[in-house]
Amino acid sequence: MKLRKKLSVLLLLLGGAVVTQAQEKIPEVEELLSKMTLEEKIGQLNLLTPGGGVATGSVVSEDVEAKIKAGNVGGVFGVSSPEKVRQAQEIAVKNSRLGIPLLIGSDIIHGYKTTYPIPLGLSSSWDMELIKSGAQMAAKEATADGINWNFSPMVDIARDPRWGRIAEGAGEDPYLGSQIAKAMVEGYQGEDLTLPYTMMATVKHMALYGAPEAGRDYNSVDMSRLKMFNEYLPPYQAAVDAGVGSVMTSFNDIDGVPASGNKWLLTDLLRKRWGFGGFVVSDYTSVNEMIAHGMGDIQDVSAMAINAGLDMDMVGEGFLTTLKKSVEEGTVSEEQITKAARRILEAKHKIGLLNDPYLYSDESRPARDILTDENRSLARKAATRSFVLLKKHNNTLPLSKNANIALVGPLANSKNNMLGTWAPTGNPQLSVPILDGLKNVAPDATIQYAKGANIADDSTFAKKVNVFGERIQISEESSETLMKEAMNLAKEADVIVAVVGEATEMSGEAASRTDIRIPESQKKLIRELAKTGKPVVLVLMSGRPLDISEEMDLPVSILQIWHPGVEAGNAVADVLFGEYNPSGKLTNSWPRSVGQIPIHYRMKTTGRPGPESGDFQKFKSNYLDSPNSALLPFGFGLSYTTFEYSNIKASSSELSSNGSIEVSATITNTGDYDGEEVVQLYIHDKVRNVTPPGKELKGFQKIMLKKGESKTVTFTITPEELKFYNSQLDHVFEPGEFEYFVRGTSDSEFDGSFTLKN
Repeated sequence: MKLRKKLSVLLLLLGGAVVTQAQEKIPEVEELLSKMTLEEKIGQLNLLTPGGGVATGSVVSEDVEAKIKAGNVGGVFGVSSPEKVRQAQEIAVKNSRLGIPLLIGSDIIHGYKTTYPIPLGLSSSWDMELIKSGAQMAAKEATADGINWNFSPMVDIARDPRWGRIAEGAGEDPYLGSQIAKAMVEGYQGEDLTLPYTMMATVKHMALYGAPEAGRDYNSVDMSRLKMFNEYLPPYQAAVDAGVGSVMTSFNDIDGVPASGNKWLLTDLLRKRWGFGGFVVSDYTSVNEMIAHGMGDIQDVSAMAINAGLDMDMVGEGFLTTLKKSVEEGTVSEEQITKAARRILEAKHKIGLLNDPYLYSDESRPARDILTDENRSLARKAATRSFVLLKKHNNTLPLSKNANIALVGPLANSKNNMLGTWAPTGNPQLSVPILDGLKNVAPDATIQYAKGANIADDSTFAKKVNVFGERIQISEESSETLMKEAMNLAKEADVIVAVVGEATEMSGEAASRTDIRIPESQKKLIRELAKTGKPVVLVLMSGRPLDISEEMDLPVSILQIWHPGVEAGNAVADVLFGEYNPSGKLTNSWPRSVGQIPIHYRMKTTGRPGPESGDFQKFKSNYLDSPNSALLPFGFGLSYTTFEYSNIKASSSELSSNGSIEVSATITNTGDYDGEEVVQLYIHDKVRNVTPPGKELKGFQKIMLKKGESKTVTFTITPEELKFYNSQLDHVFEPGEFEYFVRGTSDSEFDGSFTLKN
């Protein structure tokens, strides 16, 4: 134990905690600050929306133009097109006293006009270059329309599929989530933020937003610091390390203090420990919402937020209306306001606005850069790589391009539901539905379509979902009539393709569900199709993991397609007809029932671990009515071909504290199709001074193998990969034995072990 303590101290001295470095001041910014009144400094901290976009709350700013002229606005969102952005900048530059240009923000979550798969879907590609390319494309399109600041990426770790916003993140794992956070920040921001096709990124939601109690959006979050540091904070830190320009706070509380007013979070952790030098913006009216949290009145919570380290207030205007009074009363210092204003002005300098306010107002760009054939091709590629083959039955897939296909299901010909949640800048009417995609890719196939069922038969539920558009349309025909039409087609078909699952707004923000099964209206259709004896393929669309225990037991194949984006139909057809062999892997564990939630692969073993077999044992950590294991584990995904893992070994049985070893495996394509495989490395620290997870992802590579081909994949392990946060929140590694395995899923036995020496 003494050796471990000494090692912990040494590692802390060598770089465990980051200390904020003094940043060199920017002359242009300092010159502006020297001229600014207190009111103008406060004005830079105010972010407004004139409306017209998709808001995440009920508040829309009033008298925006007058406030800009008065120097009371630092940025706006909900404004797009070079012409409108130029108009807004002209108001600020030509009519305010100091002529300071505006930040122009927007939520570009999974593409701009060229929408690609929802983030949870895209994460299933495990392809960092593809994810980075998608972010680059989104930045190029959005900046062509005048937007210079993006409220993305969302990197919240989420392990509760009841929570609708699980759709916007990268799943349950901190290692994979960190790699994706880095790729997205680098994609949006590029190497030079002053270039007109790059945009400032915002990592959100700081912090822990993906772990709300009961899976209910905006709800309270309560967890230990150890869990925060080891499991939930790493992706935010990865984004900061990648140079993200801004950070957005979350709606929840942390240790009983709302994030937007939490000084430990925004100053002690984010700035002092991680060294973040950008600015922090609140989420939509989250400062005002601290009143409902019980933190005081609008002046109290605004003072609390600025003193905690929040720099910009989104929409609430509490800073604008109360901070001057708080300075006069001595509860807020002008120095604190100056610091915040400096950070906003520095961001404007970094993206080139102080040098050229009209950098993002080139009217020739939209026609040249938005919705191009090249962009749509990338969206189609991204969609195919995001699909996860969950079940193969009787070699039904891939389909013949000459087949007689009965295409059924309420999502099979629905443009409105292709883009998915949080695609306010996309146009659903430009999307390719599944029906059109099948016809495009297989013109010689006979394809007959019937709706078969409503997405849901419950009109009250449909009304709740349809707040942002008619995503669920309940047919005037009876469910029996819809079913009969589909079954008549099925009788004459060679194969049945049923497109089922969630409508767009059944997941996403403010879309939590207690029942995550496929709606009963569609389940009835699926059951009847399975009884026909015909080959059945379920094309499953959702923004979250679902409980598909019943469907997995039916004689069907299942392809999970998430919400694929503007090229949805073409991408689905590419995979169904074998133009692309599916290679996606799940980034969330899928539960056997809602009663297992939250569920994830990094569960600790506990002192009374349940049996791996799933057989019940009294006085063990297991259920009476279900195995502990997920229905579908993290990292799982099938292919039209098969892969064999062999010769899995470490280059040495010992790893020194300043050395490295290699773990390698040979992967062979033993099937009949060329295909890609995501090779995953998992490690288990057998003994340490805080209880370890049963396994942790520590590396992955995506490889292409022709049929019959073999490749050796090698992972390099250093002590850095073996670090964890201990009870003192020091980032350390400890000597001892580590087990490892290499497979195409997290559900496997260990292959070997090595020992970390001092």
